[in-house]
Amino acid sequence: MRMITGLSRILIVCLFATLSRECIAADGPRQRSILVLEEADFRSPFYSEIFAGIRAAAKQNGKSDTVIYGESLDLARFPGPDYEESLVGHLKTKYALRSIDVIVSIGVASAKFLQKRKQDIWPAAPVVYGFVPDLPETRALFLPDTTAVFARVRPTHLLTAARAIVPDLTRVVLVGDAWKNPLVYGHWKQDFAAAMPGLEVTDLSDAVLRDVRKQVASLPARSAILTSAMYSDGEGTYYSPASALARIAESANRPIIMTSDTFLGRSGVGGFLLLPEIIGREAGEVAMRILDGEAPSRIAPFGGDNVKPIFDWRQLQRWNVDQANLPPGSEVRFREPSFWEQYYWHSTIVASVVLVQGLMIAILLRERRLRFLAQVEARQRMSELAHMNRRATAGEMTASIAHELNQPLAAILINAETAQHVLQGPAPDLGEVRDILDHIRRDDQRAAEIIDRLRSFLKRDPTERREIDLNATVAEVFRFLSVQAMTHDVELAAEASSSAIRVKGDKVQLQQAILNLVVNGMDAVAHLPDDRRRVVGRTSLADGNLALVSIADTGDGILAEKVTEIFKPFFTTKAQGMGIGLSIAHTIVEAHGGRIWAENTPSGGAVFHVSLPLAAPR
Repeated sequence: MRMITGLSRILIVCLFATLSRECIAADGPRQRSILVLEEADFRSPFYSEIFAGIRAAAKQNGKSDTVIYGESLDLARFPGPDYEESLVGHLKTKYALRSIDVIVSIGVASAKFLQKRKQDIWPAAPVVYGFVPDLPETRALFLPDTTAVFARVRPTHLLTAARAIVPDLTRVVLVGDAWKNPLVYGHWKQDFAAAMPGLEVTDLSDAVLRDVRKQVASLPARSAILTSAMYSDGEGTYYSPASALARIAESANRPIIMTSDTFLGRSGVGGFLLLPEIIGREAGEVAMRILDGEAPSRIAPFGGDNVKPIFDWRQLQRWNVDQANLPPGSEVRFREPSFWEQYYWHSTIVASVVLVQGLMIAILLRERRLRFLAQVEARQRMSELAHMNRRATAGEMTASIAHELNQPLAAILINAETAQHVLQGPAPDLGEVRDILDHIRRDDQRAAEIIDRLRSFLKRDPTERREIDLNATVAEVFRFLSVQAMTHDVELAAEASSSAIRVKGDKVQLQQAILNLVVNGMDAVAHLPDDRRRVVGRTSLADGNLALVSIADTGDGILAEKVTEIFKPFFTTKAQGMGIGLSIAHTIVEAHGGRIWAENTPSGGAVFHVSLPLAAPR
């Protein structure tokens, strides 16, 4: 019985093993993985393009799905053993349940990190080193079961580019942290001495950014600046290499030789540039070969085709560089093509049809002339109609104007009679007479201001656009209408913006447009109880460099189906209205490049908005 039970257990185990193998076979091959360790920040353009190149190589392989992980070690900005130790703990935890088939190490700092820490985290994963120079010191960092794709701008490359830009070169200035690192530029002093004996070298690789900017601002004429990556100003502030180089370029008075394709077009003239997308693609292709079963030890380290002489045409023009002096195979970017290069076929086609186009142009010019004359006539008619509208408005306000004038005139009469009475006395008080005359002068000025406002409103001068204060313009309209509002028991309130608002336009026309809106609002509340007869005008600033005037009333609002029709000529809901006030306002606002619209407010009533472009954008 016990034998049967033991046999049954063996059969059950075999059955589970068989089923497990079948399940694995049904799921297909295991997904392959690549871990990209970059020495700096993925977000920088250079390292972002490297990562994109690796992804492109994996996608191009296409034999099976490959997952690509990425880690930014950022060791240049965060040096020190404590940070490095925290990286180890973080990576061990993060990838504890992830199988890493190949590591692609980007940069010398990443290679140094793996030399010390790989055994603690990924002991069995092969490594492909990318973006490292082919130097004995760098090869000493390589671990067993690894290979490399070298990428390096040699010191002699920088000298060659500098001499192409400055043919009589006698001095170079070294800027950037990498000059201090023998694993990047090797023994550059010996290389410079061998390539160009007698060359004067100013090494600013240890200087803080502030001092570098001062020194590169006053270099002698036969100098060039040779740059490498800079991550810190040396005083506690960290930059991306592109930002640091841009700050140096702001002060530099001599051409800047660069080493990265991602810097071109921002600051320097160019040089032998590293191509990060190619660097990533080459390293990714080697990684895919390893995933496909090739042993890393059978792939000899090799120099990639990832450095090319590239220059900025605009900088070449700035420094008067003869392009014939550039290194063989140089690429010149940002070139402004000549007319024939840019429009060769266009010019050929235009030449073949020039007679037909000439005729068409003549017809179009005639049509444009006719349209222009029609627009001039339309503006004249609009001006006449607007003038008639102002006169009609003034006619409606005659009683209010007469009432407003009557007050200072009556005061003048009373004061004159009083002065006459005082002077008839045996001992007239001249001080009192002087005060009376001051009152008469003040009332006379008040009457003159009323007449000036009316004359300004009614005058028919040619359109004259100038910069005006919109707050004052709206306030003047409200003052002009204050007596009429008082006559009809309507409360007028002008709420000016706390900020100065200046627009460019014809003051009289804009005042007429605003006045039409205010009068429209007063008509809308005229039939309401006293506590609801209110019209408010507001000025404010709106997004997009716009000024906004809002005229709100507390009336019954606008019927939804009429909101889009109220600005049409001769459309009116008033028994005595002509239907041109809002239409004229619409025409004036659009002629000033603005927009006018209306909407109902949730609390009741309607609000008309006028937006106008500011005279000076914010």
